Amino acid sequence: MREPDWLAWAREVQAIAQVGLTFCQEPYDRERYEALRALAARAMAAAGGADLSMVAGLFAAQEGYATPKVDVRGAAFDAEGRILLVREAQDRGRWTLPGGWGDVNLTPAENVAKEVFEESGFIVRVNKLASVWDRTRQGHGPKAFSCYKLFFVCEITGGEAATSLETTEVGFFAEDALPHDLSTERVVRAQLHRMFAHARNPSLPTEFD
Repeated sequence: MREPDWLAWAREVQAIAQVGLTFCQEPYDRERYEALRALAARAMAAAGGADLSMVAGLFAAQEGYATPKVDVRGAAFDAEGRILLVREAQDRGRWTLPGGWGDVNLTPAENVAKEVFEESGFIVRVNKLASVWDRTRQGHGPKAFSCYKLFFVCEITGGEAATSLETTEVGFFAEDALPHDLSTERVVRAQLHRMFAHARNPSLPTEFD
């Protein structure tokens, strides 16, 4: 799934406006950057079929230097080599690796261990950073903001299967029996296959870009 050009352009214009508003000192410059931000919102809303006030509010809430958001995902395996997946309460109940946005004041490994426990009930030890991927180049659906996705290979050390407010089912899947209904906003099939490869061969280098 290739991201449409208009989304990349609108996202970049929004980032330029956000950085400009962060550092500008002249009132006329502020007006120009606010106009540029409004233009980015109109372009994204029109091309994406979204509500303009919602997009404008989303852009206006962004402050400081514009940087990619960070999403962490934990690939944990059981003794049979099956990968742990959870069924999302949202996104039509589709399956994904446990994970989510990184929280402030936690390291990447602490974040992913927390997410795995909260969404699946299992305690894990984080063994390896398997990949750092730009979301837009991985076949996910289009999103307003740029995002880096960090995938970690984890070892289950305790706990038991338990759902949460965010998940409705917990399961383990062999590589040749992955569910068809994946939450592709969060994880795509090719990424899961790479996690199996890293679990089989821990000496593989971290993948990026």
